[in-house]
Amino acid sequence: MAESTTSGGRSIKVGVIADQTGPLSFVGIANANVARMVIGDINAKGGLLGRQVELCLEDSATNDTVAAAKATKLVEQDHVDVILGGIYSSTRQAIKGPAVVKGRKLYIYPEQYEGQECDPLIFCTGPVPAQQVEQFIPWLMQRTGAKTFYLPSADYIWPHTMNTKVRHVVTANGGAIVGEEYFPLDHADYAKTIDAITSSGAEVVFNTTVPPGVAPFLEQLYDSGFTKRGGHLVCTYFDENFLNMVPAAHVEGLYSCLDYYHAVGDPFSRKLLAQYDALYPGNAKFTAGSACSGLYRGLRLWAAAVKEAGSLEQEDVIKALDHARIAEGPGGSAEMVPGQHHVRMNMYIAQAKNGHFEIVKNLGVIDPKECVQGAPL
Repeated sequence: MAESTTSGGRSIKVGVIADQTGPLSFVGIANANVARMVIGDINAKGGLLGRQVELCLEDSATNDTVAAAKATKLVEQDHVDVILGGIYSSTRQAIKGPAVVKGRKLYIYPEQYEGQECDPLIFCTGPVPAQQVEQFIPWLMQRTGAKTFYLPSADYIWPHTMNTKVRHVVTANGGAIVGEEYFPLDHADYAKTIDAITSSGAEVVFNTTVPPGVAPFLEQLYDSGFTKRGGHLVCTYFDENFLNMVPAAHVEGLYSCLDYYHAVGDPFSRKLLAQYDALYPGNAKFTAGSACSGLYRGLRLWAAAVKEAGSLEQEDVIKALDHARIAEGPGGSAEMVPGQHHVRMNMYIAQAKNGHFEIVKNLGVIDPKECVQGAPL
């Protein structure tokens, strides 16, 4: 059995929960690879506090009940120092119960999401609506002249909250939402919705349907001739892994807005991608929309906090993590905004062309604008 948190000589354990099987396995496998790569790098350079770091990797199987059980195991049996992982917001909530509420364990959530997570023990290292919508939508409206938006969506917390932000920004810039619908995650027949999009005259489809339902939606939208008629398709979580999931023609011209794409050209981002591709060749790519960049960032920021604290005492690590920064990362440097537990980072607008993303606008560094915490517990 692992020793208590106050022990000075015990092993350092990092718990990572990733969807390595199930509908999100094509991205969950990439997250598992990132965890192995970063922990391997840390250990190759002497570990932390003079000790090696042990990776406790668990498969959540794209199932929230499984994710909760794995979080319980990591806290109660493995006695990890920190937990990272989760893609769906519902999975974050499933991990939060046993890990944070019951276990009082530091938890880092790496995925781009709807924001508004405000717990002293939770830090979020992916983009939030202020970073993905506030500058992107006005830019899109100005670039394309589009004013009318249709919002087909999966029926869970992220799309609902994201759409509230989209509606606010679109209307504030003189546009209108002409349709907003919600479907089960595995919904497959979008005929009525496609008809509604066509009859509404919507110029932009802002999609928040997700796997497994997103592939049939994109196919049916493409077959309707929406983009051939000059319509614009937007999906802010789409990255290179998702491009590989569907025929290139179905998403040709799609706009996305994330913290990193393969086309980002700074030397560190290129070096990092080359390292990952050499270690893990195959279809599970290092990408941003599916949490790889956030997981990399989360592990590096946590490691920086441990080094600054000079301790694994959770209260000390949290105090250091509150202002942690990394000078290099996918897409550029990144830093926690003190008090917010979210990351200030570079954001990019990209467009899908022939099965690849091309960066069409570097938005620079954007603040998350999330809630300010009280003093960490």
